[in-house]
Amino acid sequence: MIKLEEDSTVARTVHEPTRQILSSPRSFADKKADDKELSIGLIKSAKRTGQLSLCNRGLGTVPENVWKIDELVLEETKEVDFTRSDLNNWWNSEPLKMLDLSSNVIKTISPNIKLLQQLVTLKLHDNALTSLPAEIGELKVLSNLSLDHNKLTVLPKEFYKLTELRWLSLAHNELTKIEPDFGDLVMLTFLDLSHNKLTVLPPGMGYLVRLVELNLSHNQLQELPPDIVNLRDLKKMNISNNNLKKLPPLGELRKMEVLDANHNDIEVLPDFYGCTALKELYLANNFIKEITEEFCDQMQHLNVLNIRDNKIEVLPENISLLQKLKRLDLTNNNLNKLPRNLGLLSQLQSLSMEGNKLSAIRQDVIRGGTDRMMKYLRDRMTDELVSETQYTNNDWPDKYTLKKSQALMVPSRDLSTVPDDVFKAAADAEVHIVDISKNKLTAVPIGVCHLRETLSQLILSSNSISNIPPEICRCMHLQYLDLGKNCLAELPLEIADLKNLRELVISNNKFSKIPRSVYELENLEILLAAENQIEEINVSSDALAKLKKLAVLDLTNNSIFTVPPELGNFTHLRSLELMGNCFRQPRHAILAKGTASVLSYLRDRIPTN
Repeated sequence: MIKLEEDSTVARTVHEPTRQILSSPRSFADKKADDKELSIGLIKSAKRTGQLSLCNRGLGTVPENVWKIDELVLEETKEVDFTRSDLNNWWNSEPLKMLDLSSNVIKTISPNIKLLQQLVTLKLHDNALTSLPAEIGELKVLSNLSLDHNKLTVLPKEFYKLTELRWLSLAHNELTKIEPDFGDLVMLTFLDLSHNKLTVLPPGMGYLVRLVELNLSHNQLQELPPDIVNLRDLKKMNISNNNLKKLPPLGELRKMEVLDANHNDIEVLPDFYGCTALKELYLANNFIKEITEEFCDQMQHLNVLNIRDNKIEVLPENISLLQKLKRLDLTNNNLNKLPRNLGLLSQLQSLSMEGNKLSAIRQDVIRGGTDRMMKYLRDRMTDELVSETQYTNNDWPDKYTLKKSQALMVPSRDLSTVPDDVFKAAADAEVHIVDISKNKLTAVPIGVCHLRETLSQLILSSNSISNIPPEICRCMHLQYLDLGKNCLAELPLEIADLKNLRELVISNNKFSKIPRSVYELENLEILLAAENQIEEINVSSDALAKLKKLAVLDLTNNSIFTVPPELGNFTHLRSLELMGNCFRQPRHAILAKGTASVLSYLRDRIPTN
């Protein structure tokens, strides 16, 4: 046992962070001063808890007693009282299991590190290490090791004996290669090799079959080893900022959820068949020329697709298969037109199209944001589909037409009903749009419910419908519902179940108030309720105030007697239409100035008491 006299010297004041120390004239503390950083208090705490932190102390060397801490006996143990209850007693001490030496300016690690045989976690990140001792390989139970932000150029061959490692970060070093023995670290679940100078990965990486997260970004890799597809537990892989020209087929990575391959030299999309868990795909700043139909078939579960700054010239019609897509970035490509079916992406929340050659679309539409762009696409698509799908009164669209258009368009056909079989065929074709407007319906065809898994737009305007059956509200993916120009005076409470609804049209009906169920539509952005007999605007906390995303509200030509000043607090409204009502204030001149002026006028009249 090594005895350690209690030192009355007060430990040095904790230094500023390493980054500041390096900028001072006296960056490196001498070894004697470094040794004093390991105070009696720290030793007592370490022996009690099994944890020692010397991070961010400006250390140029590691105090020698750190390596021998498990052998140290304090002078106080000369007089032992076994009847005393004291957690600090040496017989209650814990072996060192966690050592934090991060954020210093340490250049070397002593071979005596091998003495810390119970070490589980070792933090050496943010130092100035240029090498590691061979003895580090003797830490048989080491599980977590952080070596990022150092100056390592090579790893000793003994490093690969750390077969219990679960978590390893070697990011931000100067490694030019890793040995095939890296494949011996088979217990790894997290590996970060980013920001090095690697040009190739050795064979054997495929043995790391427990990896869940792998970061290889910011290297100089030109290809991935074929056995990388053996990493079947992988959920996140970052290979961005390399020199990769192609990717191997990745279908075996069935658990992968996020792939970042931005900033490479990839020219062709890889085969993703089998990647059924992939949710986010980043392929920006490459040289990809085409999104293929096969890709859209394989990627129907994608939530995010970023493929900006490529060379894409055309989008396939079946891009509408990407029904779970929430973000699509096609900025700075070579697109000169858009497929009409792009408007069928019912869950899309962000669509970026700037920097293309879309001469047929006005720039103000492109720059107007996702809502405006999607409305343009939907309007254009509806017009085109109606003109292409004109059937005789005795004909219904066949399954091939339904599959191609993914829409059931039967407006203006004097229909009083639609056969159930038509909706079943539409469901088989995964139809997203149903338009039965301008007919003679007195009730909503209950067969619409067959489309509850795919339907995103339902157009029932210009009929004689007097009530909406609750069953329709099973179509949980509905985002656009047009009930305008009917005979409705109420909506069922179940309308509140349409949590994805973004636009609701109830204009030209018989409503005397906005139905209470509408206030439960938390994602509603557009509410068109013109040409009714609505008498009041309810801005209370359990009414209109609940619609936090509402951007467009049209109450033109109703019977509203007063406009509550509190409506002025609804600053998220981009368009508010109130013309043609009974109120005297705001006057017509204020209404004519637009939404911002109306809201400002109303705010100024909110009582201050």
